[in-house]
Amino acid sequence: MPLESAPLKMVDLPVPVCGPSEILIKVSACGVCHTELDQIEKRITPPRLPVILGHQITGIVEDVGCNVKRFKKEDRAGAAWFYSSCGKCSFCKKGLSNLCDNFMATGYHADGGYAEYFVIHEDNACIIPYRLTDLYSAAPLLCAGAVGYRSLKLSGMKNGYSLGLYGFGSANHLVIQMAKYMFPGSKKFVITRNPSERELALKLGADWAGDIEDKTPEKLDCAIDTTPAWKPVIFALENLNKGGRLVLNLISKEERDKEYLLNLDYRKHLWLEKEVKTVANVTAADAQEILDMAPEANICPRIKTYRLKDANTALADLKSGRFTGSKILKIN
Repeated sequence: MPLESAPLKMVDLPVPVCGPSEILIKVSACGVCHTELDQIEKRITPPRLPVILGHQITGIVEDVGCNVKRFKKEDRAGAAWFYSSCGKCSFCKKGLSNLCDNFMATGYHADGGYAEYFVIHEDNACIIPYRLTDLYSAAPLLCAGAVGYRSLKLSGMKNGYSLGLYGFGSANHLVIQMAKYMFPGSKKFVITRNPSERELALKLGADWAGDIEDKTPEKLDCAIDTTPAWKPVIFALENLNKGGRLVLNLISKEERDKEYLLNLDYRKHLWLEKEVKTVANVTAADAQEILDMAPEANICPRIKTYRLKDANTALADLKSGRFTGSKILKIN
């Protein structure tokens, strides 16, 4: 469905009722994500329609089920892309619930946070620390923050390694702040076509910022690509050091420049033990860990807020690249 047709419609629905082990969250804020664009533009198709989008949810617990132990009414709670998993398979037992065959995503398999109320199992909800005083700024930590944090872990990053960030939107403007805290002895390079994003990157502590086709000042031990295009993948692989790893941090790449992959040369881009790894979803633990780290590390998302009824406008601004940072729907 074209974004120009304002595909999201406001409707009145009953307030959901929480089950015995669920909590009902009165939603304060919900972040707007590129995954919602993927759903609307049919790069990924929700298993059911209609569905309420949104998976970066913060709010106040309105009600709790009779078996709930972790939360009480008036607690601050959040939810990320991870909605549920089977809890029994080998992946779940290894802490890899994001890879469960029965993984369910918030705002995709289950109704999400573009709404006044939201229900989730208590085990899959996040506790929002009181040191994060602003529930609106906390919302992007549950998606851009959580998946950026997981990408950083999967990259194999260590203190002293060089890190390249391709794209500098919602996720990577948080990743650079995490990297400053977690790896203070490392150089961080940002590669983005947007001059204002390069300027922001330098303000946030990047050692260098350049355009997509630029060679980084030194080879990259680790790189994270958050762009929807394929061209940055080729240039990132060219800039990788021997044994370096590129992490692709997104659910779907667009088709617009897929032919650029024809430039892939084995010896130039892959040989000498270079690696490519993808991020698949997040776990509830990823989201909780970044929420807990954020106040200590002084991780501050840049946000622009919209009213719930202006969700279509927020998505259009996201697609056009207006404003570097996260778009947030203010709901209650």
